[in-house]
Amino acid sequence: MLDRISLDQLRTFMAAADEGSFSAAGRRLSRTQSAVSEAIGALEMHLGVTLFDRSGRFPRLTSEGIVLLADARQVLSSVDGMKARAKGMTAGIEPELAVVIEALFPIEALASAARDFRLHFPMTPLRLYVEVLGAAVEPVLDGMASFGIAGFVPELPPGLVTEYLASVRVLMVAAASHPLAAWRGIIPKEELARHVQLVLTDRSKLTQGREFAVMSTSTWRLADLFAKHAFLLNGLGWGGMPRHTVEADLKAGRLVELEIEDVPAGGMALAMSAVYRAADPPGPAGRWMIERLKGCRDNLNK
Repeated sequence: MLDRISLDQLRTFMAAADEGSFSAAGRRLSRTQSAVSEAIGALEMHLGVTLFDRSGRFPRLTSEGIVLLADARQVLSSVDGMKARAKGMTAGIEPELAVVIEALFPIEALASAARDFRLHFPMTPLRLYVEVLGAAVEPVLDGMASFGIAGFVPELPPGLVTEYLASVRVLMVAAASHPLAAWRGIIPKEELARHVQLVLTDRSKLTQGREFAVMSTSTWRLADLFAKHAFLLNGLGWGGMPRHTVEADLKAGRLVELEIEDVPAGGMALAMSAVYRAADPPGPAGRWMIERLKGCRDNLNK
């Protein structure tokens, strides 16, 4: 019997509950009172429960009706969402936006863009991957992501398009207790080589075997930026970190910026670019996200 329940019956049930009477529900739905009463009666028969107490002047929801009204609202909301998503698909909006993010990109800027994205594309789910180095590009090549945000990828495979988003400042830092923190003046590379450098592990075949800003022969390799941050704070080595992730530590004296040979004061500017396949560029949702992320460049480039 439950298979015979219609969306029209659920909408009529919800209208009667919201309006407080069958006649008011009829006016809202442009139907007669008898048609509303008939639809609700049929729904009650299919469900096997009484939804309204009709003994008074106005129908009142029964205890069962109160519970099932919440279910009816959820069903109708899901159906309306499905219709809205299908309408977006016919307009060319992606059914889902998958993006792979370089771990060095500021998560605050991404979260702000995602908040605005939800307002503009409420029916488009957002799927985010966080990777480093070439691994921020491979999901784009594999078709798993609409676009990626990449930094340390000097040579991209053919067929990919890049758009500059912003630059992130990368500083060389160490814990205040680390021996390098006490060095006076510019630290020569010979001295750096005597200390463990914390380096992000490359999990990509695109950049496998290549070294980026590695200056020590002794390295510990970590696959996670947050793990690297924790190791730095515990004095387990020195290494590069994006300024936005260590600014509070520098101000509090937990970390110290190192003056290193051939590294400019204030750190190195790492360009972040959106990367996507030329044959399959982002749709309206992806294009909106790329343009929104470009809007953060003024804050990041300071």
